[in-house]
Amino acid sequence: MAGQETLGQRIRALRIRQGVSQAQLAFPELSDSYISLIESDKRVPAPSVIELLAAKLNCSATYLVSGVSEEVVDDLRVTLDYAEIALQNGAAAEARARFADVLANTDAVALPELLAQARWGHALALEAAGELEDAIEELRRLTQETSAEADLEQWARVHVALSRCLRERGDISAGVEVAEEALRRLLASGAESTDGAVHLGASLLAAYIERGDLVRARQLAEQLIERAERIGSPKARMAAYWEAAYVAEVRGDYEEGMALAERALPLLGALDDTRSLSRLRIVYAGLLLRARPEQAERARELLLRTREEINSSAAGEIDVALCLIELARAETALGRPAEAVTLAHEALDLLGDAPRRASAMALTVLGEAYVRLGRTGDAVEVLTRAATHMEEMESSREAAQAWFDLAELLGETGAADGPRLGAYRRALACAGL
Repeated sequence: MAGQETLGQRIRALRIRQGVSQAQLAFPELSDSYISLIESDKRVPAPSVIELLAAKLNCSATYLVSGVSEEVVDDLRVTLDYAEIALQNGAAAEARARFADVLANTDAVALPELLAQARWGHALALEAAGELEDAIEELRRLTQETSAEADLEQWARVHVALSRCLRERGDISAGVEVAEEALRRLLASGAESTDGAVHLGASLLAAYIERGDLVRARQLAEQLIERAERIGSPKARMAAYWEAAYVAEVRGDYEEGMALAERALPLLGALDDTRSLSRLRIVYAGLLLRARPEQAERARELLLRTREEINSSAAGEIDVALCLIELARAETALGRPAEAVTLAHEALDLLGDAPRRASAMALTVLGEAYVRLGRTGDAVEVLTRAATHMEEMESSREAAQAWFDLAELLGETGAADGPRLGAYRRALACAGL
């Protein structure tokens, strides 16, 4: 297995195999005594010296450092390339399998950069495939092994992904905690004016909104925009505008939300990030449905185009489900609740049985469609499930709204006072009253 020999032992073996003395290998840049020290592992040569020795010994610097042949390295890199292409094309299962092939290769242990790339890709593939528990486990390990000092942006990306997966699993408090602690450490290190700080702030902002902490969310949104515009990078500004649009939507200021989303869209297009662009278009279409219901057909057309793009991108089941949910909402707004029921069920089938924020959203849209169809019993059943899911996931604001909507529906149907009052009490409890 690669890595059993030391760097010095590999240099000595290659030198002897080629019939070269230490003095000959050293001449003219180095001394023979320095070569002797390297071969006896008493000195660690600088990268430039390793490159020089590799050229003289007709091998790669990678082989000298790791003991892995260039052919094996090339094969592993090809596998990684295919895995990343599969992930970008939305083939999560194939990407996961190819990343796993690299991780299972014993030679990869001797190639730390390549191994780190494979582990990061594998975590994203697990998330895209909906295997949130495994993704969280892998991301937790990466947060322990990734250094902000060595690679601040990657360190931030890992913490953002972990917070996102925890929230999607329904553990909002843990998602908040991860993002808060990571952002605190980053700001304490003096890295406030970086893309990483903005992306961590955006992740924390999303977590605050899902938890119902709108005061802190609004304050953080203002800080993020100020920080992003000071930094000036398109990626930072896009993230800040995007999450600030989400805050505006939650507060009911849909026009402001649309204005912010419209500032984010061209920035994201310039970054050539198909997956994030699709996500932002879904958010924008949702805002359009709420702010300008008369333009529901325009929102539907945008969502249909986005759905096609998602099928050829790195979108996982969550992205597809969110697009289906907004499509269902558009169909209901256009007076086609039967089509909305079909789309909502398609989203639920993708998401499975575990309580998730997206599942609760799909159930809410399904309940609205059932109400339009006059299927009151079905509407009560799915809205109860939606409210329960949200409450279990600590999404207090959304849970309170769901229980309130259910209470109102029960009142309209002439249901007994007990269930209706019970729903109102749950709404008040979720709102902290």
